[in-house]
Amino acid sequence: MLDTPAIRVEQLTKKYRSGGADLVIFEGIDLQISPGEHVALVGESGAGKSTFLHLLGGLDSPSGGAIYFGQKDICRLSGAELSLFRNRELGFVWQIPSLLPEFSAQENVMMPLLIRGEDPEKSAAVSLARLDEVGLRNRASHRAGELSGGEQQRVVLARALAGNPKVLLADEPTGNLDARTGEMIMALLEELSRSHGLTSIHVTHNLSFAQRADRILKLERGLLRQMDPATLSPIPSSESSEHGRNHV
Repeated sequence: MLDTPAIRVEQLTKKYRSGGADLVIFEGIDLQISPGEHVALVGESGAGKSTFLHLLGGLDSPSGGAIYFGQKDICRLSGAELSLFRNRELGFVWQIPSLLPEFSAQENVMMPLLIRGEDPEKSAAVSLARLDEVGLRNRASHRAGELSGGEQQRVVLARALAGNPKVLLADEPTGNLDARTGEMIMALLEELSRSHGLTSIHVTHNLSFAQRADRILKLERGLLRQMDPATLSPIPSSESSEHGRNHV
């Protein structure tokens, strides 16, 4: 018996109303991602990569289709159920660190656990352990403004892992960093994804980073295509060509 996909997308569609007409970002996307798989999502600016990631993260609603995590279609969840799902199942890393400036690194990492209602002492211990994993235990008491850009992004990664998520979603996690720091963050993200057994999807413009993933998907002109990691050219899909479906 085949494992249930960690994430299954069926006929996912996103449209916006613009000037009396529909602006179609993408339409009819089918996608399956296996448990523990690391997927890179590439494409030109404006192709809809961040929109796609926001839909997977339950931060935006599709115009049509379904998004399953295991057997659960998150498109059918209420607002409160979706908030609980995000808190317990997902970890997020964005291009902009978005740390709360009035709190220390440790307090920022604790935040998802406190929102969940966890015991503060337990939350403090977990946050220190996560900061230790990203090499910042000795900076736990420092506020965001006292940290470098790379250190802030490591705090964000620690925060994303604090709640023991099953899925990690990252949107250009190295986009605001210099090449050396970006390489360090990407290597850390990959290492922690493996050690925590995460299913991970990251959006990137850096094709060398994308080539380190298990699979590369490219969003282009509303179509999602699987790319050959060696040549970065599309891999033909017999199902897509035979049935005209946006399927990977």
